Amino acid sequence: MSAYLSRPLNRRGFIALGSGALLTLAGCASSDQSDPTTRGALPTLSPDKSTTLRIGVSTAQVQLAAEPSLGPPPFSVEWVRLNGGPETIQGFRAGAVDLAANAGMPPIQAHDIGVDAKIVAISHNTAVNYIPTTRPGSDIRTVKDVVGKKIAFSQGQAQGVTILKWLKDNGISHKDVTLVPLPSSQFLTALQGKQVDLAPLTEPSLTKYLKQYEKDGARTLPIEVQDLLSLLWAPTSVLADDRKAAAIQAFIPLWVKGNNWAWENPEKWIDSYYVKDQGVTKEDGERIVTSRKKPLYPENWDSSIAWEQSVADLMSGAGFVKGFDVSVLFDRRFERVAAQSAPAEYRGQA
Repeated sequence: MSAYLSRPLNRRGFIALGSGALLTLAGCASSDQSDPTTRGALPTLSPDKSTTLRIGVSTAQVQLAAEPSLGPPPFSVEWVRLNGGPETIQGFRAGAVDLAANAGMPPIQAHDIGVDAKIVAISHNTAVNYIPTTRPGSDIRTVKDVVGKKIAFSQGQAQGVTILKWLKDNGISHKDVTLVPLPSSQFLTALQGKQVDLAPLTEPSLTKYLKQYEKDGARTLPIEVQDLLSLLWAPTSVLADDRKAAAIQAFIPLWVKGNNWAWENPEKWIDSYYVKDQGVTKEDGERIVTSRKKPLYPENWDSSIAWEQSVADLMSGAGFVKGFDVSVLFDRRFERVAAQSAPAEYRGQA
């Protein structure tokens, strides 16, 4: 099997996207699955091409293709294109995905609905990624104008957390607005069709949207909310397979090197990812990368766990998930793998 086989996520047998579908999937989860994260040590196996990982990390796929010296992985790869946390969770539960990259909220949502998965690598990101953006023709000019308005809200994704934090930071209760449940993949069409008044967009969608609709009154509002965690996570059933766990351990340094390469080579990254993969212009790609922050890989996950707990507490306080101790989401066997793979200037806390 080719190390760089790429395919779309197979939706056959999947239940339609949405909270009800995820709950249905969760009801099938095994309740007696062993937890390998309690064993205390990583496998000592050396992965080889007989082991295949189905990986949903599109940035790494582009990086390894653009800069062959970063790889190849010592195992076989099937690249899976995923569109956000809800699709990742479905992929995990259906056995279609072994490893994915997301923000901090999807693991919380997965735990809440009974999908068992663990975080295996962390990068701290201090950039502001999700920007409140209005529909064309909106009369929203300031954050206070959102009271009584419809806001796109994805409960299981970082965009949902960002909206709740943004409202709270500005003294607005989530009950003062109408939160319209949508996956982030539908935010653009919801804005374009004026089904919502505001949605949190990220790049490159934000640039594409404003280029088309700014002339019609679409605009962004100020925000300072960070989404600190960029992470890799995997189903616990995958981590219980020593060969796949060893392959994940071998992939983490490639993820780190790829992220760092993108930071250090902005022109190549713009061309390979934003222009060729995401379909934006070179000029827009240059503007997008100026908003990036240098990735940092913490050698100790205590602050990451504390940040994740604050997110879970925010969501549970608003009634969207049940409260719990988020430390169960972290496979601390992998705690130092990412940091040890990074040069000293990339190690540390945000």
